[in-house]
Amino acid sequence: MDSKQQNSPNAAVDLKRRRVVAGATAGATLAMLGAPAVHAQTKTIRFLNSEPGRASVEALKTAAAEYEKKTGVKVVIDTVPPDDAFSKLQASISAGTPYDVGTLAFAGHVLLLAQAGKLAPMTKLVEKHKWGPRILFPMNGEHYWYPFDYNFCWMYYRKDLYEKKGLKVPTTYEQMVENCKALTEDSRFGAALPLGSNSATQWMSIGFMWADGGKLLDDNFKLIVDNAEMKPKMIRYLDFMKKMQPTMPNGMTQALFGTVLGQYSGGQIAHAPYAGRLIEVLEDRAPELAGKTGFFMYPDSEGKGRAVNHGYDGWVLLNTPMKDEAYKFMEWFTDNHYINFLHTAPLHFQPPRMDVYDDPRWRANPLIKKHADLVEFMRGILVNKDVVIRSIDTEGPRVDLRPGKMFETYAMAEAIQNRLLKDMPAAEAVDLMAQKYRTVL
Repeated sequence: MDSKQQNSPNAAVDLKRRRVVAGATAGATLAMLGAPAVHAQTKTIRFLNSEPGRASVEALKTAAAEYEKKTGVKVVIDTVPPDDAFSKLQASISAGTPYDVGTLAFAGHVLLLAQAGKLAPMTKLVEKHKWGPRILFPMNGEHYWYPFDYNFCWMYYRKDLYEKKGLKVPTTYEQMVENCKALTEDSRFGAALPLGSNSATQWMSIGFMWADGGKLLDDNFKLIVDNAEMKPKMIRYLDFMKKMQPTMPNGMTQALFGTVLGQYSGGQIAHAPYAGRLIEVLEDRAPELAGKTGFFMYPDSEGKGRAVNHGYDGWVLLNTPMKDEAYKFMEWFTDNHYINFLHTAPLHFQPPRMDVYDDPRWRANPLIKKHADLVEFMRGILVNKDVVIRSIDTEGPRVDLRPGKMFETYAMAEAIQNRLLKDMPAAEAVDLMAQKYRTVL
């Protein structure tokens, strides 16, 4: 397993690794999902949670206890690591004792379950609110999942070092390279960008490519990464990464999510890609750095584009005999305890519901108050139509398994390695990446 679960002290609550069931595996999955449900007709709702942080689990259990006291309906909270959530849901369905509510972190898994008839729609519940961009994944006019957070990735930087060196926030590739060079000295490096064939690389290191207008698929799911328009952008991005390499620590091919958190909080690097979790880590480990840290979106090559890499989590309602009771619970929970749940990771659980940003209950959290500038930055990502929000697993015009299969090839990561580690010409690295993507498309 090469996800952050191996390396981050905050592993249990970091961004979930996006996994997709492809080819024969998908067929086997759907066959297993066909098992009949023999869910007991009781007033018990079974909720599968994959946010194992202690505070998150306690928030769910507190809500469950309150709901039982209020309605007499018992809500049982089971918690698993993020990577185990989908397989646990599958196993419960196969055994004929499906969970009533589940947590998922990949839209392709939602699609698989919905297509197999294993999910109940939450359309009316979802449509009660206004949502940010690229977070709802409707299927045949219905909403089968309720997003509870964004996990965007952007860049953090040391404001104090910028001031000392007279640097400005970069708006182009070249400015980013020059800033990182200027801050690479003594025992400190300019930046840390993971380079291995893993999820960390594909979440933390390719935002620059999205900012430059890079796309992998067109609106018909045709691969365009090596066409006349996109190939020059890919070449430009890989050559930029080659220039960045001397400003990074050794061993970035082994770097995972927690690696970068540790390097930045330890003062070893001046730039780090991450979501809101980084500030929470600094407040816990290195509070003196929290006030010295700024943030910006990934810049493009010409100073015209900005991007963040996409990420998300959400709840699904399973099509069980308890679906109506589970729906009532989710309606009550999202009205009364959703904000309490968000507060368990107040800067990392970025709200996808736009009403939350103006809710005084949410804004009352001490970390949200203290880091109001970061909160406004996060909201700005959602309201500024010029910001590019993309990820490999959400490429294409709608939710689909194909981009998920592309994500799991790690072909983008391998292109980076070919350029940086093997000194392969960028054009050749792009050709190999396209060839590998086509094997799964």
